[in-house]
Parts: sequence; structure tokens; C-alpha cells
Amino acid sequence: MINAVGNPQALLLLGGTSEIGLAIVEEYLKKGPARVVLAALPNDPGRDAAVAQVQAAGASKVDVIDFDGIDTASHPAVIDQAWSGGDVDVAIVAFGLDGDPEELWQNQRKAVQIAEVNYTAAVSVGVLVGEKMRGQGFGRIIAMSSAAGERVKRTNFVYGSTKAGLDGFYLGLGEALREYGVRVLVIRPGMVRTKFSAHVKEAPLTVDKEFVAALAVRASDKGKELVWAPGQFRYVMMILRHIPRPIFRKLPI
Repeated sequence: MINAVGNPQALLLLGGTSEIGLAIVEEYLKKGPARVVLAALPNDPGRDAAVAQVQAAGASKVDVIDFDGIDTASHPAVIDQAWSGGDVDVAIVAFGLDGDPEELWQNQRKAVQIAEVNYTAAVSVGVLVGEKMRGQGFGRIIAMSSAAGERVKRTNFVYGSTKAGLDGFYLGLGEALREYGVRVLVIRPGMVRTKFSAHVKEAPLTVDKEFVAALAVRASDKGKELVWAPGQFRYVMMILRHIPRPIFRKLPI
């Protein structure tokens, strides 16, 4: 349970090798030691490095469990295992796929795969984590969305549409869980400097993962439901959301 000074005692990272997710875990560990559960693909080559990173950051204990987003039938057992060591105070949903945007809308298999991982799997674990936290009567969920999902653009609409779905689900989940003492935070970052985005030309308002992590922890502590990273994106998207489609499609974004 979150202690008297507001520090979580147990953290779950779904997407156990996610750079942003690990940065959020590290930010929490600055507050004090905590038990950390990393849920990652069984064959993910970054698992050992993730464990070492979290241990170096001050985790009191690190458990690694197998988690395959596409295998939704296995998710109830995964979440049960995550809770087997006791209640979880903070669950971070930070897994996802990207790809070549022009290939995605022309390749049925890859389009379905990204939808299954980015949206279907996120819904699956969200329902299960929400059920656990509702039962324990407290908890926080931090879901990594994207500014790309607020108004889906032609240049990357398959990816953007999956984030739009995730975004809507977790905002709704937060409303549903509020009466049970559970808070959900949705984060909409623009481009973040990670290996995930290293192949893409850096865009304006690009931030470091440490910036997103500090924002996530600060916003979750305050009970916020939605934040942009950086905050200026809120005003950029406020404008873009109301631009007529014939004009929007001509914009160089």
C-alpha cells in the first residue's frame, strides 16, 4: 500500500523493458525503495538489463514475469502472478508497437498485429488490473498514450488509431474506477527520445524520457487524469482538433 508519505511500495511495469516505463519506475524509486514487477516478453533480450537498471535505482526486490501482449488468454494468469506477492500500488501500461506507416495500412498482418498489441492487449490488461485494484480499494494506473491519437493524421493513421482507442479506454476506465478509490492517468507525449523513435526525424517539442517520467509521477501523485508531454502540446492539439479536414490534410505533419 502507498505509505504515509505517499510513496508506493509495489510497482508493476507492463512492458518491462520499455525505456519510458523504466524511467517512470526509476522516478518512483527516487522516493524510496519498492518491490518492482517487470512483465516482459519471454524472449526479450533487454530483460536482464532492465532488472539491473531497476536494482541500481534502488528496488527492494525485482520480479520478472512472462507477458505476451498478443496472447490475451494468458493475461489473467499474468496479472494474478503480478499480484501474488501482495497488492500493487502503481501499474504502468507502457508497451506497444510501431512500424513503417506506409507499410502498415497496406499490410493486413502487420496492421492487425499493431492493433492487437497497442489496443486489444492494453484493454485486456486494463480490465484485469482495474479489477485487482478495485478489489484492494486503492491504486494508480498510468497509461502511455500519444499525441498521435488525439487527432489521427494521414502520415501515421494506423498507429495513431490504436493510440486513440487506448486513450479513450483508459480515460473511461478512470471514470469507472474513481468511486472505488483507484485513479487512472493517461499521458499523451509527442516524440520522446528513445530507441523506439530513433529512426524518425526529431520533431518540434521532442522531450527526453526522464522528462516524461517526472511528469508522470508528479501528475499521478496529484490525482490528475490526463497530461500532455510537454504541456504545450495541449494547446497545439486544441488548435489542430478544430481545423477543417480539407485544410488539416494539407498540413506538413
